[in-house]
Amino acid sequence: MAKENGQSGDGSWKKHVEDIKKIFDFKEVLGTGAFSEVVMAQEKATEKMVAIKCIPKKALKGKETSIENEIAVLRRIKHENIVALEDIYESSNYLYLIMQLVSGGELFDRIVEKGFYTEMDASRLIRQVLDAVNYLHSMGIVHRDLKPENLLYFSPDDESKIMISDFGLSKMEGTGDVMATACGTPGYVAPEVLAQKPYSKAVDCWSIGVIAYILLCGYPPFYDENDSKLFEQILKADYEFDAPYWDDISDSAKDFISRLMEKNPEKRFTCDQALQHPWIAGDTALCKNIHESVSRQMRKNFAKSKWRQAFNATAVIRHMRRLQLGTSFGSSNIHTGATSGPQSRAPAKSQSVDCAPLSLK
Repeated sequence: MAKENGQSGDGSWKKHVEDIKKIFDFKEVLGTGAFSEVVMAQEKATEKMVAIKCIPKKALKGKETSIENEIAVLRRIKHENIVALEDIYESSNYLYLIMQLVSGGELFDRIVEKGFYTEMDASRLIRQVLDAVNYLHSMGIVHRDLKPENLLYFSPDDESKIMISDFGLSKMEGTGDVMATACGTPGYVAPEVLAQKPYSKAVDCWSIGVIAYILLCGYPPFYDENDSKLFEQILKADYEFDAPYWDDISDSAKDFISRLMEKNPEKRFTCDQALQHPWIAGDTALCKNIHESVSRQMRKNFAKSKWRQAFNATAVIRHMRRLQLGTSFGSSNIHTGATSGPQSRAPAKSQSVDCAPLSLK
């Protein structure tokens, strides 16, 4: 995530603490990254469950001002579909980011588990993502790494809202050149990012188009084992609505995706425009059950693996159940790329090319 226009922060919002474990009871590690780890914890005073990002200060050396500026921005983000940064503590050796805990699991898992799934369901999901990203854009913030793994359900409830759960901390240099640095995940990044041209909010709109494409067919629009060939496809915006997988999908849905997956960022729909498209705002999203085809492709293309650096939502659910039932569940699984889908496609590789010094995963 990047802020287009930086602003200064004095760090006065940080709460100083000698021992964080006097305030929070650490439960289990949810994920580890290159610089930090995320731990599920319970606030002792309120018994509230939270996720805590623990960052060693030595990892921040030389970046203190830009990190504080970025956290000041993150603290202002308040949206019902974005995981909130609730508090910040610091000790002599660590910075602790206290984050809202979400427990509903991953987007694809929920779709695969459903017995019934329609274009209308996909439209409602994408509308929530558009609302959240439109809010970020209104604050001058560009996410830069939107992908399905970053979309989690708030709770296990059937009607749960979706949450954007992964934010990176990046340099804030006003109009600085950070926005011309290649960031993101292969397969989800916009052509202008790969072309190493300066880019803007439009990169997020492209990524939302890619996510919408996958939600309607179960496989990604771009794939090649060879990264340079994959990038070539993306640079040309070379994707298709393959038969038979797209035969039962409305022309309106295809038009919506085409407006977002437009090669030219100047012509690409903004979030505002996308929110007004008939497939989102109108009644053109079909109610036909497409679950069998989509879930089969999702299983094939987004197989599970035993490891993950990103925020592990399934570990949260597992722990919640253990607290409630007093039983231990099996180890959690997560999404990464696997076998090929239609026309030898498989998901874009899951690891991010992260140009930020840290990533809230």
